[in-house]
Amino acid sequence: MQINQAEQTALLQTLSNDARILYLLGLKTSADQKTGQTCPLNYKNLLSLLNAKEEKFNLGRQLNSLIKELLNVGLISFIEEVDLNHSFNGKVLTLPLSIMRADEYSKLHLNWHKMTLDWRPNEKLANDLSKLTGIIDNEYTDNELGDFIAYWLGRPESQFTEYQWTQKFIFNLKKIRLAHGFKPVQKVGQQLVQTKAGIEADDNIKNLVAKYGKPVKTET
Repeated sequence: MQINQAEQTALLQTLSNDARILYLLGLKTSADQKTGQTCPLNYKNLLSLLNAKEEKFNLGRQLNSLIKELLNVGLISFIEEVDLNHSFNGKVLTLPLSIMRADEYSKLHLNWHKMTLDWRPNEKLANDLSKLTGIIDNEYTDNELGDFIAYWLGRPESQFTEYQWTQKFIFNLKKIRLAHGFKPVQKVGQQLVQTKAGIEADDNIKNLVAKYGKPVKTET
């Protein structure tokens, strides 16, 4: 098993050794080499792996803690938005750094900073993360960016790497899109193509059209 420079840089961040073992032996070995996508998390199997020599873990929340460590340094991300206070058992992850070219994003893991008024997401990383998380149309408005910046400017104690800031922005963008009616309509490979929700004629309107023979245009 090989790791690239981006993964190595992230693994050298502040992580417990158990979190590193979980990534290298529990997640990376079974992840798809092309998409970085894992199988649904199986806590029973992961606990068995971590307790190979001694029983150190027996609770799901202990695994959650290790997964959050990996999430915080950008080594993993969730396919769908999840509640970080609930179990991750059965959830699917991606290992975004595992499918990046060597050195491509390693420097983004070294630059920790607070949110700034002139911050902008890293364009290349935003495009890659959008594809990994199912956002095909990832263009954003000035208002969407401004709201994100304003939110984090109000939390000056929060510091993240440039990779993490861009990742947070993409997750926030996906949340906004879903809230405004973007629905998955087609799966292409491992990607869900998002489309704007249209206005559909309900059954009553369709029945009236059929009865009186007057066509009505509907948006789909």
